[in-house]
Amino acid sequence: MLTALETYLPLIIGVVCIVTVLGLAHWLLIARFPDMGNEQKFPRQLSMLVLTLCAVVALLFLLPIQDSSRNQLIGLLGILISGMLAFSSTTVLSNLMAGLLLRFTKPFQVGDYVRIGEYAGRISERGLFDVEIQTESRELIAVPNTVCISQPVTTVRRSGTIISATLSLGYDVDRRQIETCLMGAATATGLQEPFVHILALNDFSVTYRVAGLLEDAKQLISTRSSLYGQVLDSLHGAGIEIVSPGFMNQRPLTPEQKILPPSQAGKKQETVAPTAETLAFDKAEQAEAQEREKAELTETLQQLQSDVKTASDGEQKQRLQHRVDALKARLEHLNQSIEDSDAAHKTVTTP
Repeated sequence: MLTALETYLPLIIGVVCIVTVLGLAHWLLIARFPDMGNEQKFPRQLSMLVLTLCAVVALLFLLPIQDSSRNQLIGLLGILISGMLAFSSTTVLSNLMAGLLLRFTKPFQVGDYVRIGEYAGRISERGLFDVEIQTESRELIAVPNTVCISQPVTTVRRSGTIISATLSLGYDVDRRQIETCLMGAATATGLQEPFVHILALNDFSVTYRVAGLLEDAKQLISTRSSLYGQVLDSLHGAGIEIVSPGFMNQRPLTPEQKILPPSQAGKKQETVAPTAETLAFDKAEQAEAQEREKAELTETLQQLQSDVKTASDGEQKQRLQHRVDALKARLEHLNQSIEDSDAAHKTVTTP
């Protein structure tokens, strides 16, 4: 028994130490933060995965077996891990690996307006296995990470985006008059550096495209609708019909008769506040603001902690420590708010 105890004692001690370390690490990283969101859990779960693999390798070295057998077990472990990676395209591990790739490449951030395949909207959450998109109809769609790396991802730049309107008009209207009207519509919409292109010379019509730079990408929906309205008002105000030539040729009307709405000259134009984005992307807006606030608080907290370490005056050090404690409390409250928001919006459609 003494011989057996001496043989297995290092293994027993190693198992106890490894279990203790893994349990303590799990409590420090994950268990004591039950309300942590997926965005905060991701690096912690990844750290636990690395620690667990290291623990398995350490146990293999502690086994009281011959070196040849140990090498075979280590080789078997390597084969198992390689097999998991090889078949990851059809398992949960594929989404994990795709999530890691998205963290490295950073094609989008929380709050960005994106299009992934047939799904479009703003990013409201990035999880360990999927990305949550809030659509224009306020729905939440969980898109697996593998879809995000297997299909093209279109991201609207936060510095601005080009919005446009395309329409076809007849050859009987001077293109210069049309271009003037379209430029006026783009300017009235508030677009920067507007321009008009002729896209095609069709058999019976000319295809025009008016576009301009929208600096506030968050107002994409409302500004696009406003551009369409301004195009209608500008062309109708200039007496230019927006009907197909086929319809024009088939109607029993004289050339002097035009299809125009009643004139609105002199009437006060109603202005509608751009609330569509606020209603449609409420979670994405909140998530972006919380992420930005969290980053600012974390940066300030790190600076204050550094100042506490270098402070020589006891009273000053105490004041700095009070600010550190207040910021930590604010961060905990912010994490709780993020978790409560996630729980309130968890009606998610998974493609």
